[in-house]
Amino acid sequence: MREVTAYAWVPEVAQGFVKDLRVRWALEEASLPYTERLISLEEKTQAAHLARQPFAQVPVYRDDDADLFESGAIVLRIAETSDALMPADVAGRARVTSWVFAALNSVEPFVSNVTSTEIFFAGEAWAPGYVVKAREMLHLRLARLADWMQGRDFLEGGRFTAGDLMMASVLRDLERHDVLETYPALAAYGARCTARPAFKRALDAQLKAFAAHVPA
Repeated sequence: MREVTAYAWVPEVAQGFVKDLRVRWALEEASLPYTERLISLEEKTQAAHLARQPFAQVPVYRDDDADLFESGAIVLRIAETSDALMPADVAGRARVTSWVFAALNSVEPFVSNVTSTEIFFAGEAWAPGYVVKAREMLHLRLARLADWMQGRDFLEGGRFTAGDLMMASVLRDLERHDVLETYPALAAYGARCTARPAFKRALDAQLKAFAAHVPA
C-alpha cells in the first residue's frame, strides 16, 4: 500500500499549500489508493523522520518498492506508473520530466522569493527593496511561461500531465498575491488545472486532516 507522510496540522496561512498536496493530487489523478501517516510539527525533527527526510520536511512517500522524499521525485515516481500523468512514448515522457524540473527549478525559486518575503518577512527593514527586485525576476520567468502557454490548454498541448500538476502547484502559491493579474493566460491555465476533480479530492483530504487535529 502507498503511504504519504504529511503534517497533522499547520497554521492557517499554510493550510492548503503544504507540498504533500502535490503527492495526494498525483495519486488521485492516477486513481491509486493510499494511506496517511500524519506527524506533528515537533516530530519532523526527530530521528525517525530525519532518517527518511534529512531536511525535516514533508512529504515522504513509500510504496511496495521504494521509500523517497521530495515532492517532484514522488510525483514522477507515481507518474511513471500512470497513463493519466505521463504518456507511454519515450519522447513524451522525457518532455513531461523536463516540465516537472522546470516547475521546480526555473519557476518555483522565483515564486518563493516573493511569497516567502511577503508572508514571513514583510516587517523587516530590507523586505520592501528586496521584494521589488524579486518581483522583477519573477515577472521575467512568468512572461516566458505565458508566451509558451499561448494557444495551449496544457504545457504540452491538449493533455494534462505530471508537468502540469507541478507547474500549477507552483503557480497556485501566487493566489494570495497580485502577480498573476498581469498574465491572464497563466491565471486561466492554473484555474483549468485546479478545477480538476482529482485536485479537489486531494485538497479536501489535506484540509480534513488539519481540521481533525487542531491544537487544543
